[in-house]
Amino acid sequence: MGRRARSKNAENWLLCNVLVGKSIGFVAAMLSANLKQKISNTPTSPGCYLMKNSHGEIIYVGKAVVLRSRIRSYFQKQGRDVSEKVRRMVREIADFDWIATDSEVEALILESNLIKQYRPYYNVRLKDDKSYPYICVTMKDRFPRPMFIRKIRMSADDGNLYFGPYSNADAVRETLRLIRKVFRVPCGYKDPAQSKGRACLYRHIGQCLGPCVGAVTEAEYERTIREVILFLEGRQDKLIKDLQKQMEDAAEKLQFEKAARLRDQIQSLKQVMERQKVVSTKLKDQDVIAVAAEDGASVAVALFIRGGKLVGQEHFMLEGVSIEDMRESVTEFVKQYYQAAAYVPREIILQCSIYEQDVIEKWLSGRRGGKVVLLSPAKGERRKILDMAVKNAETLLEQVRQSSELDRSQVETELKELQSALGLPVTPRRIECYDISNIMGAEAVGSLVVFEDGRPLKSDYRRFRIKYTPERPDDYAMMREVLTRRLTGRLRQSEKFAELPDLIVVDGGRGQLNTALQALADAGERVSVIGLAKEYEEVYMPNAAPLMLPKNSRALHLLQRVRDEAHRFAVEYHRNLRSRRMASSILLEVPGIGKARRSALLKHFGSLKKIREASLDEIASAPGMNRPAAEKLYKFLHSE
Repeated sequence: MGRRARSKNAENWLLCNVLVGKSIGFVAAMLSANLKQKISNTPTSPGCYLMKNSHGEIIYVGKAVVLRSRIRSYFQKQGRDVSEKVRRMVREIADFDWIATDSEVEALILESNLIKQYRPYYNVRLKDDKSYPYICVTMKDRFPRPMFIRKIRMSADDGNLYFGPYSNADAVRETLRLIRKVFRVPCGYKDPAQSKGRACLYRHIGQCLGPCVGAVTEAEYERTIREVILFLEGRQDKLIKDLQKQMEDAAEKLQFEKAARLRDQIQSLKQVMERQKVVSTKLKDQDVIAVAAEDGASVAVALFIRGGKLVGQEHFMLEGVSIEDMRESVTEFVKQYYQAAAYVPREIILQCSIYEQDVIEKWLSGRRGGKVVLLSPAKGERRKILDMAVKNAETLLEQVRQSSELDRSQVETELKELQSALGLPVTPRRIECYDISNIMGAEAVGSLVVFEDGRPLKSDYRRFRIKYTPERPDDYAMMREVLTRRLTGRLRQSEKFAELPDLIVVDGGRGQLNTALQALADAGERVSVIGLAKEYEEVYMPNAAPLMLPKNSRALHLLQRVRDEAHRFAVEYHRNLRSRRMASSILLEVPGIGKARRSALLKHFGSLKKIREASLDEIASAPGMNRPAAEKLYKFLHSE
């Protein structure tokens, strides 16, 4: 979509200092000329720009109608209206890239994708937005079903319906349980042809209409799915009217069992509706969005109004929010939320006007397929609804703040108690725990998990495939290998692991502890180390009898969390390797599938289960595959 401009980081660091008013002499003046040339080479078209610091890290992503003018503005004298956040960012800028687009709407979409990809420090970001849950109704299937998913894979020929994103996975699962109870979908089989006349599990427990055994026609099932969609859209009024008509028709035809079932459905839906509050007399579909921020914490609340009724609320934690510029925070949330939202209503109510409102309305209208308006009302019915959203956001923010303070207090108590119980020289701020997982030596793996200030630091988790292959399983040798690789291998040379932890925990008793001590001695290092045995939760320390901490000890609970997490992480890796090995051997049984195709298939789909769930066309389009080989594989995987 354009070309990128690049500069050397060192030169641009000097140049940046020139631009913020520091004099560096003749060399700086020459570099200034270079930067001016670079800016002059930037196009005047719409696009996105990526600001970088002296380490080459992307610290901010923005969009512009005219790229050259927008980028130049950062390096001009800043007025008093510029926020302190922007001033700090400009002081860090050492380089920039740009990507030209054909329109401002394209630039807006690209900006949201780049923010999600790079998560720059100075941008407002949805916290952990990669894993918000959705409900997908698989309309492309012969007998559609609602299902829980974590990622939308929408394409031109997708055909499925999506609802979300939601912030609470438990609430999504509860909704699906209610759908199974009320509407008796989904079928346990993706396609009833797979059932070979056998009823699915849901049919056995009375939560499936029975397409798997031909107990329902496609027309009847389609009508039920339309009812599920109305329910998920929050249109229970229309749904109940339809169900009441069906109940009356069934009663007239003396189909009393069907009428009774419809009566129960109506009753369940009315119970749901009783929990919904009428907030608008205009019977419109609206989303109401409010953001609250204080002391580095921030939360966004979205209220969903369908047909004048408040049918749901979601809240999202935000990062990079500036209290000084709430317009920016609301603008960025709207762009990032609706990029992933499955439904865009005609009217979106905001607590303040936002930047680029015309462009965002145009983009949202394109997503909806109809006009979308953004409103920031000052009075009236809409303002009352907005005030409710603002109050909810402020209340949630206060709960988050109090919870955070309580967590910090509890963590500090745990760490001090652990230091006292074990007689450690320092408070164990960073704890590393190691575990081994294997079956009779096969697929042996090791895990390293890290806790900082009592909380898991998942970015520092590491897995090890054991290289040592003895004739008989030797857990001590495996543990020694893992610790040696941590203490003296490439991992030690990385910035994250250059410093050793305050405490090392190994899963096991005296033997594992002695192994860890030997590995430390061989590496010439001194670190506090203990072993935690599972059976009696004994803590093994060097040159001391096993320590039995009280069952209600906060220190013991912290050690158990660390040990259990290391065990979970190791077992998960071991199972994955074992599954891949089994999948590899199964795939090799298929004529036309060799080692190269097997590896390509597993890399593309991720697992044998995903390959089995894929359609024939999806398998045929995978790297290294052709139609004849795909047909053989599909037939093999779906045969008895």
